[in-house]
Amino acid sequence: MNHITNILISDYMELSLILNVFYLILLLIVGAFVYKRKALDILGTLAMMFMGVIILFSAGVNWLCLILLFFILSLIATRHSKYYKQNLGIYEGKRTAKNVISNGVVAFVMAAFGGYYLPFVGGFIGAIATATADTMASELGILQRPRLITTFRKVPPGTDGAVSVLGTVVGIVGAGIIGIAAFLLGIISDPFLSLKVAVIAGTVGCFMDSILGAVLERRNIINNEHVNLLATITGAIVGIVSTF
Repeated sequence: MNHITNILISDYMELSLILNVFYLILLLIVGAFVYKRKALDILGTLAMMFMGVIILFSAGVNWLCLILLFFILSLIATRHSKYYKQNLGIYEGKRTAKNVISNGVVAFVMAAFGGYYLPFVGGFIGAIATATADTMASELGILQRPRLITTFRKVPPGTDGAVSVLGTVVGIVGAGIIGIAAFLLGIISDPFLSLKVAVIAGTVGCFMDSILGAVLERRNIINNEHVNLLATITGAIVGIVSTF
């Protein structure tokens, strides 16, 4: 009996090793694709891959897939209406390590050190939902004339702190996608809780991003990376609270 158990354990460990190697190769392929598509510079790509490896071995491939979904949605949203954004002078074709870290470090910490303790799961989902909602709202919301969130006066597309109905709706949808994906990936077992956490945290975090942009970034007190970091921290906190 012990001999059979040892064989099963050995086979399981060998399978786990093979799967981890496969996931690492897949992560390298994703990194190469992102860099080749000029979505990230070399340091941004390396930062993404470093965080991906840590999350893979500390939390698992499902958690990594949720972050990769954020990157995919961000890439699609960024490339949408590319020439229109270029004409406005607000197209961010290639993002840097600062962008990757400011958007992803909170989720990275939640995944790397939080384990599967439910509040940290909520923080992880909330941070990613915020980053997704903010990116999609910013990249797609500019297709409609926005208003400054503090005064509701119409402002040019791309203005820090600007919001629009289109951007808000798209941001909520993006957060909802993260919530649905978190359930389908098995990160959280309750579909309603997963969707609630993602939508509430993503929406609050996205609005926090706009408020910080209007109040502080426009005055050059903080920069865009600081805004993204503070917004994802807000999203993570709301995500943790929403699990209770």
